[in-house]
Amino acid sequence: MAQFFAFGIPGKVLEKLGNVAYEGICSAWGVRNEFEKLKDTLAAIRAVVLDAEQQQVRTQELSLWLQRFKDACYDVEDLIDEFEIQALRRQVLERGSTGRKVRHFFSGSNPLAFRFRMGCKIKKLNEMLNEIAANKAKFHVTQNHETNVIHRGRETYSFVKTSSVIGRDEAKQHLLNLLMNPTDGEDIPVLPIVGIGGIGKTTLAQLVFNEESVKSHFELRIWVCVTEDFDIKQLMIKIIKSATGMNCKEKNKEELHKVLHDRLDGKRFLMVLDDVWNGDKKKWSELKDLLCGGAQGSRIIVTTRIRKVATITGTIPPYDLEHLSYENCLSLFLKLAFKEGEEKQHDNLVRIGEGIVQKCKGVALAVKTLGSLLCSTREQHDWERVRDSELWKLKQEEDDILPALKLSYYHLPWYLKQCFAFCSVFPKDFEFYPIYLIRLWMANGFLQSPYENEEPEDIGNRYIQELLSRCFFQQVEEKFFFSTLKMHDLVHDLALSVVQNEENSYNHYSTGNVRYLWFDKSKQAASQLPNNLGRLQSFFLLDEGGNADSESLIAEVISRSKHLRVLHLSGCSFEHLPTNIRYLKQLRDLNLAYNGNIKRLPNSICNLQSLQTLELAGCRGIEELPKDIRYLISLRELTVTTKQTSLQENGTSCLTSLRRLIFSECKNLEKLFEDIQKLTALRELFIEECNNLVSLPQGLKYLTALETLAILNCEKLDLTMEELELERKEGGSLRKLAIGGLPNLELLPQWILLGSTKTLQQLYIQDLQNLSTLPTWFQHLTSLQCLYIRNCLKLSSLPEEMQHLTALKKLSIAMCPKLSKRCTGEDWHKIAHVPEIYYDVFKTTTNDE
Repeated sequence: MAQFFAFGIPGKVLEKLGNVAYEGICSAWGVRNEFEKLKDTLAAIRAVVLDAEQQQVRTQELSLWLQRFKDACYDVEDLIDEFEIQALRRQVLERGSTGRKVRHFFSGSNPLAFRFRMGCKIKKLNEMLNEIAANKAKFHVTQNHETNVIHRGRETYSFVKTSSVIGRDEAKQHLLNLLMNPTDGEDIPVLPIVGIGGIGKTTLAQLVFNEESVKSHFELRIWVCVTEDFDIKQLMIKIIKSATGMNCKEKNKEELHKVLHDRLDGKRFLMVLDDVWNGDKKKWSELKDLLCGGAQGSRIIVTTRIRKVATITGTIPPYDLEHLSYENCLSLFLKLAFKEGEEKQHDNLVRIGEGIVQKCKGVALAVKTLGSLLCSTREQHDWERVRDSELWKLKQEEDDILPALKLSYYHLPWYLKQCFAFCSVFPKDFEFYPIYLIRLWMANGFLQSPYENEEPEDIGNRYIQELLSRCFFQQVEEKFFFSTLKMHDLVHDLALSVVQNEENSYNHYSTGNVRYLWFDKSKQAASQLPNNLGRLQSFFLLDEGGNADSESLIAEVISRSKHLRVLHLSGCSFEHLPTNIRYLKQLRDLNLAYNGNIKRLPNSICNLQSLQTLELAGCRGIEELPKDIRYLISLRELTVTTKQTSLQENGTSCLTSLRRLIFSECKNLEKLFEDIQKLTALRELFIEECNNLVSLPQGLKYLTALETLAILNCEKLDLTMEELELERKEGGSLRKLAIGGLPNLELLPQWILLGSTKTLQQLYIQDLQNLSTLPTWFQHLTSLQCLYIRNCLKLSSLPEEMQHLTALKKLSIAMCPKLSKRCTGEDWHKIAHVPEIYYDVFKTTTNDE
């Protein structure tokens, strides 16, 4: 079902040929005429691509013609990249220190030879595109524009809370009764919930899991999303992570068993094993034996689509989750498609909606997806197109993709189609932070903008919100700085069907040109690497077992994939990065996180001028950063773990494109670089677990673009010492601030706001053991919306001025017994205006919602 996937690829290239950088290339190299020919031919072919994609099922020859066109588009993109890389090299040479050393560093950049070589490439590409354009006549394809798209306005997005789920009250109460009622016997009761994909099994389990009576009844609640292979060691790691927050990936099974036993021993726990596919009774028995240490009253819930799984796992008769009734489906659809009460103004759309809901056949995911799709349009023909689509008429097998999901994809604009399709490279149930995915989209060139000043990170955030609002992503967990997201299994299946031979993703092999590859060494041998890697753009290597041959495998992939833009080697344990990495001129994203063995990066990586992200978090063996790191002039995100006591001058501070800078576990670092004020574009700064850091640079106050600042677990850092030097009155742009794990801190200094009293929206305070009071300047935080206070044992009251914080929507207080007691008693008047208040795990609302 590669519907309209090819349409987006030339769209991406044409956007590149229309941006500001393209104008610079034309002026610098005198290639305007040649590029204009490319542009015109691309546009002419693209005009018939939609029709060609609709007809390709009828003829293999047309399908091959489309594939040739897609490959040619990727070649044009690579060509533009080469010009951009050359321009970046020029920038480095034109900077201050353009001596012999710098010129030697970039040896091989002969402008005349480059102009001749690129001229030949452009000519060859023009000839190829002309031939493709000439061949289109024999297929009788016609011009067709992207008229099916339902666009969304730039609105703020709100998502239906689990408390607003419709039609599952009876099911929820039934499960609660089974969980709370006492049972005989020593065996832990296991309750399976069975139902087809998308019907709402996970949502029902979440409703029960988050019920206040359940939170108070069980000492421990554990949620685990189970992978298809039912790997016992991985399940143990996930259970421990959910129960304790500990990451135990490096422990063996015996060590994991001990940790698990210690945590569960004598405790009444509720465990949800979500989306179980394993039909192997022996594997289930092995896992069940590991969970036998809980107290009387413990319960396990299993959600599954498969009756056999329910039979194997269940000790209680399974709960068969029925389709939603038509009335409940219609209520859910109207709730999502309209603002409250708005449907009364659109009787015509409600009638069409009734027809759409009937076709969803009681599947909640289908109803939610189409309701979310149509909430942004009140055009009758948009609604009719969805109701009357031919996709509803296709024969539907049991495991086929829901027509509603196909329809929702069909109505995406092309730029969202390519972003969504890319996500098929991840394994099922893969959880990710939005910024992680945005970096990957950016590296693959999906976040182009015709506007010179629009940040790609902002474009990516907008795309994330659009896909969330259309139910292509689900929010798994909401944290202070980051929410975690995932794709529903059925949505993941949709993404796989879209890309077909464009990818070689997790356990899905391809016969075409592999663009994106996820390779898990615990499940695949090195000999299973696909042969067709010549056009590979993104490579993800998973090697949790620490196999000895990882370094040679990585070197092989690099040697066969000269167009790599993403290289993710997180968690691998090789000692040396292959030297041939210096040839990856198009590399944008290099992730080496949590490699404890690597001690040094080759200085040659500083020759990768396209690099936008360098991730070194948890690389505790790294002795120092590369000496020529200042040449990475495109770097937008840098995460550092290093043994250095100080950072070199004119190093990191020269990376003026940085938007995000993270210092993590730099155990020996005593000070940051003093010229930090050069990073004028920096938007996010995180300083975490730098235990020897004693002071912050004064240049911090000049970072006027800074929006997020986090200073956590730096035990020697004394923020009060900086009061006079760092004070700034106004003009800051901080929106998020987190302070925690600073034993010396007794009072929050006002300078930490960096002049952002009018812009700060979220404030997180945790693990400040000596903090006894909050400052009076709190009353000036007129934009503050969320305040989190955790584990501040000496803090006993909130300032009287809290009443002035009229924008405050959410207050969370955890592990602060004195403060919680005051806030529920004599200090209630200070916070009575806040709509949502949380004390530890319990929620209080101050309105009637």
